[in-house]
Amino acid sequence: MRICMIGTGYVGLVTGCGLAEFGMKVTCVDKVTEKIAMLKRGEIPIYEPGLKDLVEKNVKEGRLSFSTDIPEAIRNNLVVFLAVGTPSDDGGGADLRYLFDAVDEIARNLNGYKVIAIKSTVPVGTAKRVSRRIAGRVEGAAFDVVSNPEFLREGSAVEDFLHPDRVVIGTESEQAIAIMKDIYSPLYLIETPFVITNNETAEMIKYAANTFLAAKISYINEVANICELVGADVHVVARAMGLDGRISRKFLHPGPGFGGSCFPKDTRALYHLAREKGYDPALIGSVIRVNENQKTRMVEKVKRRVGGDLSGKVIGVLGVSFKPNTDDIRESPAIFVIQRLLDAGAKVQAFDPAALGEARKVFGDAITYAANAYEVAQGADAIVLMTEWNQFRSLDLQELKGRMKTPVFVDTRNVYDPRKMEQAGFAYEGVGR
Repeated sequence: MRICMIGTGYVGLVTGCGLAEFGMKVTCVDKVTEKIAMLKRGEIPIYEPGLKDLVEKNVKEGRLSFSTDIPEAIRNNLVVFLAVGTPSDDGGGADLRYLFDAVDEIARNLNGYKVIAIKSTVPVGTAKRVSRRIAGRVEGAAFDVVSNPEFLREGSAVEDFLHPDRVVIGTESEQAIAIMKDIYSPLYLIETPFVITNNETAEMIKYAANTFLAAKISYINEVANICELVGADVHVVARAMGLDGRISRKFLHPGPGFGGSCFPKDTRALYHLAREKGYDPALIGSVIRVNENQKTRMVEKVKRRVGGDLSGKVIGVLGVSFKPNTDDIRESPAIFVIQRLLDAGAKVQAFDPAALGEARKVFGDAITYAANAYEVAQGADAIVLMTEWNQFRSLDLQELKGRMKTPVFVDTRNVYDPRKMEQAGFAYEGVGR
């Protein structure tokens, strides 16, 4: 089967490669000529473990190609996937301009029956809007719109695509269902659950899942903050909670708040959608507020540990990506914390194994970019561990301390044991401990 993938970001590139791995003939297209040129040279524009090998294999075997000729790709393929960005707009809703630009391009190039599969995360009702938009532009158009949300975690996106928890297909067209099942047929072999439903329910599944996971993070962060006040250990609390089968241990990890391209955007979008419909989603609103407050609390921890005044203090930051194994800094708590440190007059020196290039786009020369974790510590009044990359888990504490002006260590991810840090001579502070 021939497939066109519009958009070559995290979702589009991983999905396109994954479908090629399933045996489909996939053309990934994008308006950004530089990105397509990189991909044609075998260069991957994002940091995602395993993706480069997957691209090289499927290009070599002739199932995967890249192009900027979007009209031709639409005309030459039966299924057109939409994997363009849907960032937050100024009001907190989803900005669908890129999606509808792509939809209009599809309408201009319909030359027979097409399945239009929406991978982008979109508000409930978008698939129906897409259908009406195309039908209003092309008389007698033959097409079906399918909601096919993605559930990829950055840093493990390739594995998530090849071995998903479920596949959601939203459409009322039997023909489109049959085509989508054919596309994902290799997953039947590993007994992946398929959820077949209507467009609106499929769209809602994506938002409901992400908002629930965000709620778990905000909840455990609230518990962590209370633990600090009463002398309890949030890690023991979370472990005991996670042993309850009704709760599970996943996403019960206290920290500086959630970030990335999905959770912040999707919680805001669902909150905005509900408000538009006349309903006040108080719980979702609280999830958003707790997350914003949590990032501010991390700055306050640093400020308190260095004596209350950050002006002129040298702060070393370990990690700028929103999570390990990615170079994505979108809504990263580390970016928030660094900016607040700078605003307070601190001097920041940072290191990240993959995301320093992205950080430069934000901060330019306002911060110092270190070559490694130990260089971050040089002359520092405090170190703040923001991202739990594996290489930060077993640092030589004595070398680290020896390079610092004062041995203050704020561990926003609770990577280190407080007693061991204190024994090593650090003034240590974690989250909820």
